[in-house]
Amino acid sequence: MQKRNLEVCLTPALLHLYDIKASIVVVIDIFRATSSICYGIDNGAEAIIPVATVEACESYRESQFLLAAERNGEVVAGFDFGNSPFSYTTEKVNGKTVVLTTTNGTHAINLSRGASRIVIGSFLNLTALCNWLKGQPNDVLLLCSGWKDKVNLEDTLFAGGVVNHLKDEGYHLDDSGIASEDLYVMAANDLNAYLKKTSHSERLKKLGIEEDIAFCLNVDVTTAIPVLDGERLVRLAV
Repeated sequence: MQKRNLEVCLTPALLHLYDIKASIVVVIDIFRATSSICYGIDNGAEAIIPVATVEACESYRESQFLLAAERNGEVVAGFDFGNSPFSYTTEKVNGKTVVLTTTNGTHAINLSRGASRIVIGSFLNLTALCNWLKGQPNDVLLLCSGWKDKVNLEDTLFAGGVVNHLKDEGYHLDDSGIASEDLYVMAANDLNAYLKKTSHSERLKKLGIEEDIAFCLNVDVTTAIPVLDGERLVRLAV
């Protein structure tokens, strides 16, 4: 297999610097959108439709879909739920379609639509994702959703985990990938302790949802790889 590039984009604000037409883009929003998407698809959700705005989510009001909207860490009033992973259990989402808008994650997904393929990454599906990427001929861009276009620690750390898994597979790494992997190696023995210092962790704690934070740092509790198929995130057939 030809040597591929493995790059890390630390924030969507830098995405315009990358040529993604032939690349697989892995969208990362650890706290909490991509963790919840992975969990929901693994728990049998038929599809999750990521939309950019609350208004776009509202436009599905007459459908039979579940509507999920989050802004600034909180559920938008009038919607079924937000992006807590505990809203994406089998009992709630199995066989259903969810329309989802979030502060950061769905924004990053929509910015990536020019890519060859868009998949969703989280600690929950880390090994399954990396094993699949190893068999793909494409360059890979790990896109950290960040917080309102600013770099955040948790997404960068996960990107480093992917680099750590893939670095011996013959990829060309960029400097942000190398730095992310160094960070991951430093934190991997206790992700929860390390990420307690993150700004978004502090933000979520103030909302009383520490359980969400701890859950999103579980490694390999799902095997589903959500992939964007048209407008819908569905389970990748592997």
